This record gives sequence, structure tokens and C-alpha cells, in this order.
Amino acid sequence: MKTVETENEGLKRAFMLTIPAEDIEARVEDEVKRIAPQVRMPGFRPGKVPPNLIRKMHGESLRGDALNTAVQDGVQQLLTEQNIRPALQPQVELDEGYEPGKDAEVTVRLEALPEVPAANIEDIAIDRLTVEADEAAVDEQLQQLANSSKDWTDAAEGQAAANGDQVVIDFEGKVGGKAFEGGKGEDMAVELGSGQLIPGFEDQLVGARVGETRDLNVTFPADYPSENLKGQAAVFTATVKAVKTASERKVDEDFAKSLGLQDLDQLKGLIRDQQTQELNRLTRTHMKRQLLDLLASRHDFGVPESMVDAEFQNIIAQLRHEASHEEDPQAALAEIEKETSEYRQIAERRVRLGLLLSEIGAQNGVEINEQEMRALIAQAASQYQGKDRDAFLRYVQQEPMAAAQLRAPLYEDKVVDFLFSKASITDRAATRAELEADLESEEGHVHGPDCGHDHSHDSKPKAKKAASKKDAAKKAAEVDGAPVAEEPAKGSVEKAPAKPKPAKPVKDAAASKAPEAKAEEKPAAAKPAARKAPPKAKK
Repeated sequence: MKTVETENEGLKRAFMLTIPAEDIEARVEDEVKRIAPQVRMPGFRPGKVPPNLIRKMHGESLRGDALNTAVQDGVQQLLTEQNIRPALQPQVELDEGYEPGKDAEVTVRLEALPEVPAANIEDIAIDRLTVEADEAAVDEQLQQLANSSKDWTDAAEGQAAANGDQVVIDFEGKVGGKAFEGGKGEDMAVELGSGQLIPGFEDQLVGARVGETRDLNVTFPADYPSENLKGQAAVFTATVKAVKTASERKVDEDFAKSLGLQDLDQLKGLIRDQQTQELNRLTRTHMKRQLLDLLASRHDFGVPESMVDAEFQNIIAQLRHEASHEEDPQAALAEIEKETSEYRQIAERRVRLGLLLSEIGAQNGVEINEQEMRALIAQAASQYQGKDRDAFLRYVQQEPMAAAQLRAPLYEDKVVDFLFSKASITDRAATRAELEADLESEEGHVHGPDCGHDHSHDSKPKAKKAASKKDAAKKAAEVDGAPVAEEPAKGSVEKAPAKPKPAKPVKDAAASKAPEAKAEEKPAAAKPAARKAPPKAKK
């Protein structure tokens, strides 16, 4: 194979590979010999079909497979010989003038991963804001739980349903006059005015009485989980079977027992534990932000534009999704568009930190063992049921990048924990309000070379103030989701199958539950990159 470098600018590289026709033909011959024992043809005994007839029958397919295999092997050989670690999957193009029997000329374009400088992880000093669970907050959350756990009693005979009442309905939905999967249900309890169902559904049940049947005209939201229902107009025929009114629940022993608990003290304990875990999560997030800001201030190296582009698109897509649920989606989207340059700086920061943390982990023996990996897979699989769960498990087993995607958040946590173990940590008592304000505060940000903020410190210190919702989103983007893999990124990532959701008028699948002890929230899954074989050549 002949290799000619055609571009070498920064991290961008391009090569022209010439694969000899003899190599391709040799691969075809090898494939003919391999499949010959299985080929069946009238007039010939099994395994006795002449090679020339096999080539005549399957030549085009065999030649295409041989060409693609030769290209993939050629790209792998190129990466090995040039000692290149691609940032993302190389772009491979076969010359348009290629004809069977001739040498194949292939263009390979890629961005190489940078040489990450030795990490400066000495003398790291971090504040740890410690917050005790607030009994007043426990009582407040307990009351909120009671308010959401209403006692429902049948309304007076003939009473029309009003906002705040509960109606029990049987329903069937149709799109274009045809029923759809998951669009039928019985004895569904709906609290009118709660906003749990798709827009317009609850409103059209106001004023309904027991025994009444109504046709509810609605439109599924553009972001509805079921692809075949997004933005579709539908008619739900609903029959009201009961109208119920709510009465206040008292916070007492009976209330706790109604939730399946022994007594009120146990319920308070669960809420207290839940708040403690949430406070611990906030504390860790605050510590992590300090750590990442410090690392960003100490390290500045070039990163692949393709990785920054991918991370930027990921950030913008997430923000646009959140904006679609704001009171004024268009205004929220306009704000995002104004700040795109800042979000690109955040994307660059996240890629740089991801590569840096990955290098730190590799240099210090941070790894995920088989037991931890099995636990990750089991946790992810628990979101699915039946055939969907089996399909997910097969997907993870067959697709290495899916497994890498599951590993990434835990690997990042383990690298961060390693750095915490080396840091000088100072405990400082604080209130929850102080902790949240420090997380959201612009002035609480430790500036780095790529943070996009004014680095001048000549002005007098300013009082901290809570950031706007937009600023809070930026902070979350800066702290969360650095694309950390167990080794520097090697290729693009394919997403795991989306979790199946019902095609019902429910707007949000999450339901209110009694508080329960939960582990620290899992960070948003970053997009780790992993090695992937080069793609088939495109002609």
C-alpha cells in the first residue's frame, strides 16, 4: 500500500492511500475459497462448484466486500504507522473513478488527538461547604407531600367536575380516525388543572358529569416520545365514570402508614436522608466546579475542532429542548442564539477537560472493574422490561461504544475522586442558601484561560448575587458532562435505544411517589468516545 500525506495543519491530517489491485484480487480469491464448501448449484455436488462459476455468481458482492476490507485494513495500518490517535471516526472516501481490476485510491481525512501535557495536579486546594439537614425544611417537604397526597371522595350526585377535582375516565384515542397502540385505557384518574396530560386534554373535561362522554380534540406535542404521534392531531373519546373532590391530608401517624411506613418518625427519617443526599450532591458539585476551574486555569492546549463541534451541538440541543418547555419558548431560544459563542467556549473547555481527566486517569491507574461494569449494565437495563430489556443487553454486548457510554460517568467520578484524594480540602459550615448561591454566583467562578469571562481583577469585590436561569444553565454546562473515557477519545458514539414510553395522553411519565432513600444522583452521561473500525469506503 502506498501512502502520501496531503495535509498536515495543526491537528488536521489527510492522506491518499493507494491499494494495489493485486491485494484486492487476492482477497477475492481467499473469499472464494472460504465460501466454496457452502455454495450450492444445480448439477454440482456440494462443495464442488468451480471457482470461476462462484466468481460469476457472487463476484460483485465478493469484490465489494474485499474492497471495503482492504480499505479498513489500510486505514488501520495508516493509523499504526503514523502513530495517530484519531479524535473522531476518520472520513474515508473512495476515488469516484475507481473501476474493478484497478488500484483503489482512497482519501482519509481526520483530526488527531493532541498530545496532552503532563497534568499539574499538585497543591490543589478546595473548599467543602458542609450543610446540615434543616428540620424546618423536613417539615415543609412533609407538608408538601401531604398536600400532594389528597384524599378523594365522591362528589355529590350530578356535580360537574371543576379544576382541582379528580375524574375517573375510560378513554380511546384516534389519529386520522384510526386507533393507535397505547391510546386506550380504563379507570384512569385525572386531576383537572394538574397539567399532567397533554395540552387541552384536562381543560375539555371541566364541567363533565358522571356518565357523560366527550370527544377531546388535542394535538400531541412536537417533542412527544412516540415518533408516530409527534405533532399529530388526535381525538380522545372519554367517558366519565366518577367525579371526586379533594380533602386535606393531616400529617400524622395514619398518613405515614398510608404510605406503607411504620410511623411518622420513619417518614421524617426518609425525608431527612433524602435531603442529606441532595445536600451532599450539591456539595460535591461545588467541589467539582472548583476542581475543574483550577484544572482549566492550569492547562491550555489545542483540541480537535470536530470534538468541539460535536460537544457544542450536544449542549445547544439540550438547551433548545429545555427552552421548548419554557413559558415563552421563542424568547428562550432567542437568548440561546445570542450566547452561542459562549456555549462554544464551554464546549471547548469540556473537551479539553475531558481529555485531561482521561489522561490523568490513565496515568494513575484509574479503571472500572468487571463487577462495577456489571452493576452499571444491570442499572441501565432496569429501565427496560421484557423484550426491550433483552434487546438492550444484546446491544451493550455487541456494541463496544454503548458499553463505553455507560462507563464514562463512573470513570469520570473515579478520576475526580482520585483528585479529591490528593487535594487539600477545607471544611466550611454553610446554609443551603449559601451553597446554592455560591454555585450560581458569577463571582464564585474561578477563571480559567477558556472560561470566556473578564479576567480583570482591578475592580473592587462585588457582593454575590444569584445568577439568572440562563447563567445557571451555563454553569451546569461548565461543570457537567465532560466527555471522559477510560482512554482518550477515539471515535464517535452511537446512542443506546431510547426508553420505550406509552402512547397515551400523559405528558410526563414521571409520577409522584413517597420519598425513599436514593443514592447520589447519577451525573448526566457524557459522550465518551471509543475505538471504532473505520467506516466502509463511500464511492
